Amino acid sequence: MASNILVNIQGEVTCPICLDLLKEPLSLDCGHSFCRACITANNKLSAATRKAKRSCPVCRISYKPGHLRPNRHLANIAEQLRGVKLNPEGEQKKELCVRHGEKLLLFCKQDGQVICWLCEWSQEHHGHQTCLIEEIVQEKKEKLQGALKQMREKLQEAGYWEAQVKERRTSLKSQIQSERQGVQAEFAELRGLVDSAEQTELQKLNKEEEVILHKLAEDETELIQQSQLIDILISDLKHRLEASDIDMLQDMTDIIQRDL
Repeated sequence: MASNILVNIQGEVTCPICLDLLKEPLSLDCGHSFCRACITANNKLSAATRKAKRSCPVCRISYKPGHLRPNRHLANIAEQLRGVKLNPEGEQKKELCVRHGEKLLLFCKQDGQVICWLCEWSQEHHGHQTCLIEEIVQEKKEKLQGALKQMREKLQEAGYWEAQVKERRTSLKSQIQSERQGVQAEFAELRGLVDSAEQTELQKLNKEEEVILHKLAEDETELIQQSQLIDILISDLKHRLEASDIDMLQDMTDIIQRDL
């Protein structure tokens, strides 16, 4: 019961962006709180994509960067939770081999599995190249962090191009509207003589607008879907980085190649 309460409290003081316990939390007018570094990076990304307004990453309500308020109460709770293990018994069980009950100390490179010393001598892993967990953990972490960095860069790039498409779409609509008004003004003077010509030009512009806007809408949808996919990959990589060494190393044969 106490462990469940701690889990719930931890969720309340977890940053929605980095999914880690809040560090130097800042609260928005909408009530949501984020790490100072995370919300600052969000502001820079908005500026890079030329967004006129900043919006909360959770509820999308607009806010002004100058209105961010430090939240010492959440900072104190997060700091106290950093040294708390929510489920020590469960963690202890994870460190034992389910087959032999021995402590998991080795990593089999051929099978990509964490094993105990008895597993190493079993027929299943006999002759395989093994190493201590400590020797492989840092290497795997660096690969995951590299993949996470690439995903973040791709997300930022996708956000930039999404903003470019939206800006181009708005500009094109404004341009076509201006052209439409010009055509209407010109043909208004010659309505009696060239009414059919006016209609032809307007239909041409409408068709052009429909085709181009449709293409831009498809591009925008594709970029949004790409951003959502990258968000999912980033979340997956974050959870793997935050997991225990044992959980992170399980079934990692092709995780790096898949994410990249």
